[in-house]
Amino acid sequence: MSEPWHVLLDRDGTIIEDRHYLADPGGVVLLPGAVAGLCRLTQAGYRLALLTNQSGIGRGLFDLAAMQRVHERLAALLDQHGIRLDGIFFCPHAPEESCGCRKPLPGLIWQAARELGVRPERACVIGDKEADVDLGRNVGARAILVRTGHGCGEEARIGNKADAVVDDLAAAADWILRHCPIDSDSKQK
Repeated sequence: MSEPWHVLLDRDGTIIEDRHYLADPGGVVLLPGAVAGLCRLTQAGYRLALLTNQSGIGRGLFDLAAMQRVHERLAALLDQHGIRLDGIFFCPHAPEESCGCRKPLPGLIWQAARELGVRPERACVIGDKEADVDLGRNVGARAILVRTGHGCGEEARIGNKADAVVDDLAAAADWILRHCPIDSDSKQK
């Protein structure tokens, strides 16, 4: 039996609207295309996890509990559509702290590898920033830039680094389904 594919998703600007240092769960708004894309991936058997830089914690703008409430709201919204995240991995550090988990460094993927069995060669990283694309490149995963959030502004700078540049998560799901097919025996129950 082959290993599952993991789709490793950025949060702000990729799944939900990017609200500068989001600390209020009431501000969680799913982006167009997010539900459709994540539903297709879930139904096809891909495992989903969230990888997010949350420097607002390190900057003292909000605390861990506020971030957890935001993630609980996101999980509840996704659950209404039958979408489940297998894990949420976050970097709480400010950029100047020079940690190993702030995207594009690979710490979050290595944590997901330990906890979920993610294998980078069977993973796709999706995000709206160059850091997300670089994270995928840094570990040998497929890297997809979405034009939602900051994606349109990042597209010219990224050049050929991304495996794909698509409009939203629905289009990213289409690309993954075509280019990273799951063998029928590896679908998750």
